[in-house]
Amino acid sequence: MNIEKIQESIEKIEKEIKETPYHKGTEHHIGKLKAKLAKLRLQLEKGVKKKGREGFAIRKEGDATLVLVGLPSVGKSTLLNKLTRAKSKVAPYPFTTLEVIPGMLDYKGAKIQLLDIPGLIGGATKGKGKGKQVLSIVRIADLLLVLASVEEPADFELIEKELLLAGVRINEKRPQVFIEKKGRGGIQISGKKLESISTEVVKSLAREFGILNADIVFKEDINQDRLIDVFLGNRVYVPRLKVLSKIDLVSKKELKDILNKIKSPVITISAKENLGLKKLKEEIFSKLNLIRIYLRKSRKAKPEKRPLICKKGTTVLEAAKKISEELAEEIKGAKIQGPSVKYPNQLVGLKHQLSDKDVVFFVKTV
Repeated sequence: MNIEKIQESIEKIEKEIKETPYHKGTEHHIGKLKAKLAKLRLQLEKGVKKKGREGFAIRKEGDATLVLVGLPSVGKSTLLNKLTRAKSKVAPYPFTTLEVIPGMLDYKGAKIQLLDIPGLIGGATKGKGKGKQVLSIVRIADLLLVLASVEEPADFELIEKELLLAGVRINEKRPQVFIEKKGRGGIQISGKKLESISTEVVKSLAREFGILNADIVFKEDINQDRLIDVFLGNRVYVPRLKVLSKIDLVSKKELKDILNKIKSPVITISAKENLGLKKLKEEIFSKLNLIRIYLRKSRKAKPEKRPLICKKGTTVLEAAKKISEELAEEIKGAKIQGPSVKYPNQLVGLKHQLSDKDVVFFVKTV
């Protein structure tokens, strides 16, 4: 099936889903339609990739990778240049950025890679502009910075629609559903009691994706759409910050009116006038769930000035592995000063979870 016919089929199924009232009697039919729709979109994505093979090759660097996403001319390049030492070209006309421009934000000891990508346009998932290549970069992000200007705040909805169609799930946790395929025995469902979807529909959707024999374990109750995401297996779950740029172009009253129309929390900035950038950096660090661990080389030594950057929930053993596998094999625990312990120099085991600003001395004997 060629790209045009796939698109026609997609539009036909979308129309049928929209026109079919959802209730217990149509749940099964709508579920099958959604499964077919998801598979067609996957076909469309593969077809567009074959048609235009050029792409962006980017290597992840630093402690985390942040991608700037927005339509053309929302100020992504200006923001990148303000936050890093990158030299992304800035001009008052669309499509200035035609390649991925990397920069490095050094904040609280963390090295955060920022990627300025070409502006998204409506229809990016269908290959318009460099849509597919741009969205491929989005999928490697640890955090998305979605930008819209005060001139076009409705762009937030357009961008997030394109991301959703591209398989990017914003501010969602990966569904806790586990599938173990078997050679026989049909489909067995266990775990959490399902209220949002019937077991008959679960089995029907599984068969749509070629799963005939499997144990499917639900650790949470989920709906049809999230279950289809599980069966597809190619969804990306990434946190997002909304950033409203160019606030220097409107009055305080106009800005307040704009913010009242935007449903979710937004950070307001003007990169040109250095407004809101301090708060933005703090929000980036917080949203990435980063913590700073200060190491001591000996019991009496002062903590090192440059922290070891880890994710929240990192254990003593995991922190040691970030330094070297050899160290991780040698240590038996650690002596900690900081928020994660009850008293200074408390001896903890390898599974102890560290907190921001902990001072750590690894011990090889207990």
